[in-house]
Amino acid sequence: MMTVFPNLYIVLVGPSGCRKGTAMGPAYNILSKMGIRMASEAITREALIRELKNTSDTHYGEGGEIYIHASLTIFSQELTVFLGYNNMQLMADLCDWFDCRDKWTYRTKHSGTDDITGIWVNLIGATTPSLLQTTLPQDAIGGGLTARMIMVYAARKGKTVVQPFLTKEEVEIGEKLYRDAERISMLHGEFSYTSRFLEEWTKWYSMSDGHPPFDDLRFGGYFERRAIHILKLCMVMSASRSSSMVLDDIDLIRAIGILEEEETRMKNVFAGVGRSKIIDLTNRVIQLIAERGEIYLDEVLRKYHYDADTYTMDVVIKTLHDMKSITVGYVGGRTLLKPTGRAEDGSNGM
Repeated sequence: MMTVFPNLYIVLVGPSGCRKGTAMGPAYNILSKMGIRMASEAITREALIRELKNTSDTHYGEGGEIYIHASLTIFSQELTVFLGYNNMQLMADLCDWFDCRDKWTYRTKHSGTDDITGIWVNLIGATTPSLLQTTLPQDAIGGGLTARMIMVYAARKGKTVVQPFLTKEEVEIGEKLYRDAERISMLHGEFSYTSRFLEEWTKWYSMSDGHPPFDDLRFGGYFERRAIHILKLCMVMSASRSSSMVLDDIDLIRAIGILEEEETRMKNVFAGVGRSKIIDLTNRVIQLIAERGEIYLDEVLRKYHYDADTYTMDVVIKTLHDMKSITVGYVGGRTLLKPTGRAEDGSNGM
């Protein structure tokens, strides 16, 4: 029987200037105030392992049970800086830690082995699609570490806030969130579940197994672990509404709703990744067309003249037209490009 723990790897992905750091700020303030142990943002693999080992702690349950755990939160507004370039060993470690092993062994070059008991690692980070693509090796895209991440994608910031000050009501909400987070941090032990939860879970799993939310081979590893992500989110949902540590059908419904909403945009994280030399440019062009609603070809050429000549852009436009992602028309001797269907986030549905 497999044991699932409610730790998560959450990564905010979007272009520069879409306020990823702003979104993470309130959570960081709460975690810092609570004294949650967080890893350094720029750190070597060896130093990170030492930090993890040094967090080892022992808790005693009401029935005399002994819980030993080494809990650490990785909180990085520049995740690619934390991961480093093609740092395969660190990525492999994070993959191991995702499942919260009872015992994890680290073999050093000169000092033998080092065991860490009860590993518990959470990760929340932010990066841009281009940095994510350059940091991770091509073969790791969609598998390994990325399969264990829930990618929260946005093409742009939600709105412009002229006066970025908290209202009295927002300050009160922050205080309530802090008190609630303190309560949640005191929970320990195993979650149980109701018959309603089991019934809904059986129906959802039977329908979703083998039927991914979108068609993209690069997310094959994520699709295989989708049920695990749902179970982790169910425990988070339960803890957010009560201290009972009982999973009910409402927790499953909320977890599915949250994940499915993010999955509508998740496929855009790797939209510019592939073997083709023009795939990144193709993705940027279709997003521009989708955002504008319609745009003349000469405007596109002027915007991307440093990336492509006329011949290359013709290949991009023909590719998008053959994919039926855009329509091509002519107005006053100029070529007009329009999307065949506009996604709310400016994505092309690729």
